[in-house]
Amino acid sequence: MTFNLQQAEARVRARTARSLAAYERSQRTLAGGVSTVLRRSAKPYPLFFDRGEGSTLYDIDGNAYIDYTLAWGPLILGHAPRVVNEAVGAQLAKGHTFGAQHALEYETAELLCKAIPCADLVAYANSGTEIVQVALRLARAVTERSLYLKFEGHYHGWDDSVLVSYKPSMEQSGAMAPVPVGLGQRQSPGAVVARWNDEESVRAAFAAHSGRISAIICEPLLCNSGCLPPGDGFLSFLRETATREGALLIFDEVVTGFRLALGGAQQFYGVTPDLATFAKAAAGGLPVSILAGRREYMNWIADGRVVHAGTLNGNPLALAATHAVLQELASSDYRALHARGRRLRDGLVDALRRKGAAVVATGEGTCFQLHFQASTPREYRDTIAGDKALYAEFLMALLASGVYALPDGRWYLSFAHGDDVVDRTLAIVEAL
Repeated sequence: MTFNLQQAEARVRARTARSLAAYERSQRTLAGGVSTVLRRSAKPYPLFFDRGEGSTLYDIDGNAYIDYTLAWGPLILGHAPRVVNEAVGAQLAKGHTFGAQHALEYETAELLCKAIPCADLVAYANSGTEIVQVALRLARAVTERSLYLKFEGHYHGWDDSVLVSYKPSMEQSGAMAPVPVGLGQRQSPGAVVARWNDEESVRAAFAAHSGRISAIICEPLLCNSGCLPPGDGFLSFLRETATREGALLIFDEVVTGFRLALGGAQQFYGVTPDLATFAKAAAGGLPVSILAGRREYMNWIADGRVVHAGTLNGNPLALAATHAVLQELASSDYRALHARGRRLRDGLVDALRRKGAAVVATGEGTCFQLHFQASTPREYRDTIAGDKALYAEFLMALLASGVYALPDGRWYLSFAHGDDVVDRTLAIVEAL
C-alpha cells in the first residue's frame, strides 16, 4: 500500500504559499525558524496558523483543518473555549502577574486536591520540564538517595538529567545505559534505565543499585513513544516495588493529566503514586505546571527544606485558565469522549486495513497512536519496527485533505471533537 506522496505534497504547497514565505522569513531571525525543535519535522515545511476554533485550525493562507494535534496535547477543551477566554479576559483587567499571593492560587489548589487521588498539597511552576525537576529533587531529599529509575522511550522534559534514552536506536538501547539525545548534554549521573512493561528489568535495576534509587518515574500511559498502555498489573507492580524498596513512585502526568480522567491516569488506572506532575491540559493552552503529592513529602517544600522557586509560579492568568478548565472538566462526560476516540481509532484502523495496510493502534480514547506494523507494541523497542515512511505519506495525504495530525503517529481528541467531526475524518480517510 502507498499514498501518492508527490501529488499530496504538491497540493499542500499550492495552498500554503504564505506559510512557506513566513517560514523562510522566520529562519532569518529565529533559530531553525521554529520555537521548539520538534516542529521542524513538519512536512513539507512548518505551517503558520492564524486562529483556532473548537476542533478546527486555520492557517495564514485561510485553509481550515480538523485538528488532532491540539498543540501537542494541551487543548482538552479545543481551541479558544469560551469559558477559558472569559476567565483569562476577566483576569487581564486585574493584572498579569503580582509576584505575590492571590485567591486563584488556593482556589485552584482546592479543585486540584479534590480531583487528584495523590494530591494532599500542590505546588505550581510553568512547564513540564520544571515541575519534573522539582519532583526528582524532592525524592532525592526525602530518601537521601541520588539515583532515579526511568524507562526507555519515556519523556520527562529537556533537562540534561532526564533527556536520556528517549527514542534511542535499537543498538543504543541494548546496553541499558542512559543515552543522551543531543550534543552538549552533560552525562546524566542519576538515571537508571529499565524497559516499559518489563518487570524483570525493574527488579534487575534495583538489585544492581540497591539502596541508591530515590524514585521510579514513568508516564503511566507512554504517550511520547507510541501511546503504550501499562500491561496488566504493571503499575501496581511499580507501586509495590517503590514501597518495598523505600523509593517514591512518580507519575509524569504532563500528558495524561486531565486527559484520561479528571483525576488523571492514576484515577483511570486505579494506582496512586506518591507524587505526580501535571501540565499541558491543565490550563487548556496556557503555560502552567503542577506538582501534586502526599502531605508527608510535600511538607518538605512547604517548610523550605526543598527549594522550589520561580518568579512566574502561580501566575494569575495561567491559574484563571486552570480554574476554568477544571470547573468545566468536572461536569464533562469523559466516558462519551473516550467512546468517541475509540470509534475514531477503530475506524481509522479498519479503513487503512481495507486499503491493504498493516496497521495497529495503541492508547486510550483521548490519546492514541497508529503504528504501520503487523504486531501490537508493548514497549518502546517494539515501535522501532513501524513503517515510518508510510506513515509520513499518510500524514501528507491527510494534510492535503484538511486533517492535521502529529508526525509521530499520535492523535489527540478534545471535548470539541463531536461525532460529526469523527464522521468527517473517517470519510476523508476512506476517500484517500
